[in-house]
Amino acid sequence: MTRNADNKNEVQIQFAFEFDDVDLDLQKIEDLIQNINQRFNIKKATVEIAIVDDEEIIAVNKKFLGHNNTTDVISFDLTEPDMDNRKNFQLIINAQQAQRQAAKRNHSTQAEIALYITHGLLHQLGFDDLTDEEAKIMHSQEDKILQENNFGSVYNSQNRK
Repeated sequence: MTRNADNKNEVQIQFAFEFDDVDLDLQKIEDLIQNINQRFNIKKATVEIAIVDDEEIIAVNKKFLGHNNTTDVISFDLTEPDMDNRKNFQLIINAQQAQRQAAKRNHSTQAEIALYITHGLLHQLGFDDLTDEEAKIMHSQEDKILQENNFGSVYNSQNRK
């Protein structure tokens, strides 16, 4: 199932559900994505989000990153140089991982998926988490964005290991 969101500004959001055993308020997720783009002054973008299971994310992880394991989110910047300043981001979200982490952390699967979306977009907007200092900055930004969008402090790095 694919769902396209046509928005007043020029950020278009597309969802593809390859794993649909998850309850999402798509409008709230779309608002989050719009707000992130606005925060970082991205005026033209296409954001494609695939909601997948463990098996599919392992296949993507192996094919593109050479890792044979599950992960929470994989993101790509597919922007073409001649796209008239239109960004093209693709995020693959592991909904099964989100369900497990949400249960473990005592918050909703939707909040966990919102974290993965935020994390993936921030990677494409120049944030990284390879060093402890970079991770601290990135995760602080994630929680700030998620709190502002009424998901709460989902990452909460003090409790995340």
